[in-house]
Amino acid sequence: MTDETQNIALVIGGERVQPDARFEVRNPATGGLAGHAPNAGQDELDRAVAAAAAAFPGWSAKSDEDLQAACMAVADAIEANAEELAQLVTAEQGKPLGGVGSRWEIGGAVAWARYTAGLSLPMQVLQDTNEGRVEMYRKPLGVVGSITPWNFPVLIAVWHILPALRTGNTVVSKPSPHTPLASLRLIELMNGVLPPGVVNSVSGDETGVNLGAAMSSHEGISKIVFTGSCATGQKVMQSSAETMKRLTLEMGGNDAGIVLPDADPQQIAEALFWGAFINNGQTCAAMKRLYVHDDIHDAVCDALVEFARKIPVGEGTDENALLGPVQNRMQFDKVSALVEKAKTSGKVLLGGEPGEGQFYPPTIIAGMTADDPLVYEEQFGPALPIIRYHDIEDAIVQANALDVGLGGSVWSADVERAKEVAKRLECGSVWINSHGMIQPNAPFGGVKKSGFGVEFGEEGLKEYTDIQVIFA
Repeated sequence: MTDETQNIALVIGGERVQPDARFEVRNPATGGLAGHAPNAGQDELDRAVAAAAAAFPGWSAKSDEDLQAACMAVADAIEANAEELAQLVTAEQGKPLGGVGSRWEIGGAVAWARYTAGLSLPMQVLQDTNEGRVEMYRKPLGVVGSITPWNFPVLIAVWHILPALRTGNTVVSKPSPHTPLASLRLIELMNGVLPPGVVNSVSGDETGVNLGAAMSSHEGISKIVFTGSCATGQKVMQSSAETMKRLTLEMGGNDAGIVLPDADPQQIAEALFWGAFINNGQTCAAMKRLYVHDDIHDAVCDALVEFARKIPVGEGTDENALLGPVQNRMQFDKVSALVEKAKTSGKVLLGGEPGEGQFYPPTIIAGMTADDPLVYEEQFGPALPIIRYHDIEDAIVQANALDVGLGGSVWSADVERAKEVAKRLECGSVWINSHGMIQPNAPFGGVKKSGFGVEFGEEGLKEYTDIQVIFA
């Protein structure tokens, strides 16, 4: 893998660019070298923004049909190179190739790209009377800056880039320094089917220039779309203020699941597990705290633990593994510290002891309360606290008590009853008897400090446009 990644480059203005400096990317499963990535600075960023700005007039002037065809070509290019991209994701992110892992991620990227290509924002006639005709148009913004995280490096890049392209914008993409390889290769593949300068890439380990901060304050970038932590999202918002950038911020959450007393513990155990532990819990919209009614608390715990015990954890290249390591040492240490604190007040039902390297086993801890850090802090890893409740009103209050609100779920045999509870949760998305199952046709975004703006579907597409109204 290392030799193959030596040739991964930035793409600026359609040309491969290799800065003098490169940085190491480590495999979180083995600790070995996954590859090297270009270490860009301010000069490369300025060139990338200039290239995107130069490409914008021609790209934005293309017909709706041409933009759709170009986005479909991007989807085809991803699909044709799916295994290569999946191998890169596994090497640098750690997730397994199989199951809900790297191949699943790349398949999702293809499907999302194709769905987004099929969307459109036609002119709307607001009025057509004797008093006059009023038309509303959606116009592209210009250069879009995309800042992506390390948990789904290819899929989230597609979430950012494809709606920008579909609406006639050009892009500068910056992947996480933890997982730059697959994202940079993705941009190379896109450039094989797109005009020069339409999509450009920069990457760096930020030992020098903080590229994210430089993009957020850059006068040549009209919009930032960011997925990541609340703390970093706040910095993006602050540094973008002077240039009045448009923003889409999909930030952290601490999603609550509420199990009502009529739920069947055996029937919901598998969905509960994957709602919490998909991608090893390293998912913004994963279930990160679970409230279970007293009547079925023990039965739900038993069923969940029984299912979780059967999940194989291992290196991503092991075709039998369904979960891999925690992606980076900082996150591993955070999960470990939160679990250690939780042990003093709760009961460990499964896991709870760090494995070798950056492997941490699926961990389930009961007896938690609102005062436990594992409940009120976002762990973003394979540890689930379970909180017993007696009164649904109290469960709803606890679920809404935090200052974030990305997703939530309600579990019940009575779907209509579950919907009534769901409507009272303060979060952008609520699932009934599942968790985190996002779809390309449904808007997705957070409330409170989980960000603002939405992604996906027509509502997400609109985020990449300004409105112009013509009165005739």
